[in-house]
Amino acid sequence: MPTAVLVDYIDQHRNRFGVEPICTVLKDAGVQVAPSTYYAAKTRPPSARSVRDAELVADITVAHKANLGVYGARKIHAELNREGVRVARCTVERLMRAEGLRGIPREKTRKTTIGDGAETERPEDLVKRTFVATAPNQLWVADLTYVRTHAGWTYVAFVLDVLSRRVVGWQVSTSLRTDLALDAPRHGAVVTPARRPGRHRPDASQRPRSPRRIRPVVATPRPWRCSGMAAGDWSRKTSDAPEGLRRQWRADRALRPAMRSPGRPDPSRVVQRQFWQLIATGISTAEAAIAVGVSVPVGMRWFRHAGGMPPISLAEPSGRYLSFEEREEIALLKAQGKGVRGIAREIGRDPGTVSRELRRNAATRGGKQVYRAVVAQWKSQQAAKRPKTAKLVKNDRLREYVQDRLAGNVRRPDGTIVSGPTPPPWKGLNKPHRADRRWSTAWSPEQIAQRLKVEFPDDQSMRISHEAIYQSLFIQGRGALKRELVTCLRTGRALRQPRARSRNKAQGHVTADVVLSERPAEAEDRAVPGHWEGDLIIGTGRSAIGTLVERSSRATLLVHLPRMEGWGEQPHVKNGPALGGYGAVAMNAALTASMTKLPEQLRKTLTWDRGKELSGHALFALETGTKVFFADPHSPWQRPTNENTNGLLRQYFPKGTDLSRWTAEDLEAVAHALNNRPRKILGWKTPAEVFDEQLRSLQQPGVATTP
Repeated sequence: MPTAVLVDYIDQHRNRFGVEPICTVLKDAGVQVAPSTYYAAKTRPPSARSVRDAELVADITVAHKANLGVYGARKIHAELNREGVRVARCTVERLMRAEGLRGIPREKTRKTTIGDGAETERPEDLVKRTFVATAPNQLWVADLTYVRTHAGWTYVAFVLDVLSRRVVGWQVSTSLRTDLALDAPRHGAVVTPARRPGRHRPDASQRPRSPRRIRPVVATPRPWRCSGMAAGDWSRKTSDAPEGLRRQWRADRALRPAMRSPGRPDPSRVVQRQFWQLIATGISTAEAAIAVGVSVPVGMRWFRHAGGMPPISLAEPSGRYLSFEEREEIALLKAQGKGVRGIAREIGRDPGTVSRELRRNAATRGGKQVYRAVVAQWKSQQAAKRPKTAKLVKNDRLREYVQDRLAGNVRRPDGTIVSGPTPPPWKGLNKPHRADRRWSTAWSPEQIAQRLKVEFPDDQSMRISHEAIYQSLFIQGRGALKRELVTCLRTGRALRQPRARSRNKAQGHVTADVVLSERPAEAEDRAVPGHWEGDLIIGTGRSAIGTLVERSSRATLLVHLPRMEGWGEQPHVKNGPALGGYGAVAMNAALTASMTKLPEQLRKTLTWDRGKELSGHALFALETGTKVFFADPHSPWQRPTNENTNGLLRQYFPKGTDLSRWTAEDLEAVAHALNNRPRKILGWKTPAEVFDEQLRSLQQPGVATTP
C-alpha cells in the first residue's frame, strides 16, 4: 500500500486514537508501517521523483484529454516525446495506471449470433412459436446473452416464465459450455415451488408472484479431531454426550482448529524478564540485548515500544505452570518414544498435565501434530494472555479529564485562550533539544490522580493512578492518550529512563586520585586561600561561560569561551572536535590562560563537577600546577560557593540566551561588578577587598626567628 495512503488514513484518525496505536493495529492487520515512517513523511520535503511525477501526470492528462481519451500508453509516450517531454514508456504506463487513464483497445468484437451452417440441427419447435400461457409455470423460455466486462466476456443464461415474465432460473459463467444452458432450467426447477392442492385461487393465475428469496447453502467445515475422539461423537448432540466428555470439550483447546507455528516465535518471557532485569541494573539496551541472546535492534525495539517500562512482571514464576526447560524435557522424551506416564515420572508432573500439554500445544508450520518445545512455549504464552481494556479507553469522561488537565490550553483569568509560541513538530525523540514548547495546563500525573479524589469524592469511576497515566503515555498501545502528550510533562521525555542508568553515566576521566575525598583538608575549612571551585553556565547554540570562585574570599573569575573556527559552517562530525567553545581542548586553553595570571600560591586546587569539558585535567594540572578534584555525582552542595555565584550570574546571563555574544571585556566588567558587591559572610566586605588582603599577605616578607 502506498505510503501517502497510509499517511492520509493516520491523519484522519490520529486525533482520536494516536499515531502509535493506529500503526500497531495496521501491523496486526498485515500492513507494515512504523510511526517513524509517518513522521518522516510529514516532515521531509517531497522527493525529486514525486515532483517529477506530478509534472508528468499533468502533461499526460492534457495529452489524453486532447486526443479524446483514445490514446493508450504507447501513443501518449510518443506524443510527449514529440512535444519535447523526455520520459520512459514504463513511467507513462505506471502513471496512467495510477490515474486510471486507458485508451481504446483494439479488440475484435464478439459475434453473438451464428448464421447458417450450424454444427447441430435445430430442435423441434414444440409450441409452434405460440408463446402464450394461461397459468404460471406452464411455459418457460430460455436464452443466452453475452456481457462485456473489463475482465473479459461473461455469458449469462436465464429462464423466464411466459405469463409472469419472472426470472425463474439463471446461471453465469466465463466459458460457453453446455452446462451453462442446462444449469439455468435446473435452477428454476429448484427455486420455483410446486403448487399445493386446494391452495390455488382462480384469479391467482392472473397475478405475477414475487420471486422467492433463495437461501445460500454454506458448507460447514469439519472440526479438527484430536486423537482418541470418535467420528460419531461429532454428529451426536452435545446434550447426548456424557458430562465428563462435554466438560473436556469445553475446556480443551485441542478442539479448536490446528494452530500453525509462527515460524520462529518471539523469545520466551524468561528471556524478556532477564532483559528487563538487566535494564534495571543500569546497563545500556545494546548490552542487555547481547547478554540475553537477542539482536541489538530487537532489544532497542523492546525498550522503545515499552517506553522504558517493563511490560511484564519481573517476579519469577511460582512453578505452577510448565516452564520452558520442562517442555524441552517433554520434547526429548517424546522423541525417544516414551509414553505419557513415563514422561510424567521423569519430570515429576502429573500424567494429566503431560497429556494435556501434548494435546494442546503441539503444532508445526505444516499443521502436523508434532511437539516442539519452542512452539509449545509460544502457544502457552498466547493462550495465557488476558487482555484487559485500559481504563482510559473505556471511560471517555475520565480520559477527557486527564487529557484536559495534562494538555489543556492556557487561559487568561477571563477564560480566553492564550496560544503561546508555535513549537516545532514532534519527532518522537527521547528528549528534544532546547526549543519552544507548546503552552499547556501541564499538570503532573500525580496531581491529576490526587485531584480526582477532591473533585469527585463519591464517583469511584473517576479514579486512576498516576502510574496508569504514565503507562498510557509511554507504552505503545497501552492506553488512549497520544504519545505526543509526553511533551506536556515537565521533563519532556518520550521514554522512561531507568533510575540506575541515570546514575551510571560514563565517567572515564574521573580516576580514584582526583575524587573529592582526596582533596587536602585545608580546602575544607576555607582558612587558607588558593582553593577554587569551577563550573559552566550554559546558553543556547552551544554557548557557555566558565566560572571560577575562590573559596575563602569568594572572588570570581569569568572565563571567555568563544566558538572555534568552523562552527555552524560544516556538518557535525561524530566523535570529532567540539567547536562549541567548551570542548576539552578549548577548555584547557581558556582555563590555563585565566589561572596563570594569578600567583602560584593562590592556585593550589580546583574543584569541578563531573562534566567532560575538563577531561584533560591532567594536562591542565601540569601546565598550571593546580591540582583538579571532581565532586561526587549529583552532589552540587560539595561546590556551594560556585553554585551560589552561578545563581547571581544568571541576573546578567539568563537561561535560554546566547552567551557567545559577550566579549572577554564584557565578562571582565561583570566579574568586577560581582567582586565589588558586599557579602554578609565576609563581614560586609567585598570579595575584591578580601582578595587584595590575601595578595598583600603573600607579598610581605617572612620574619626570621632563632631557637
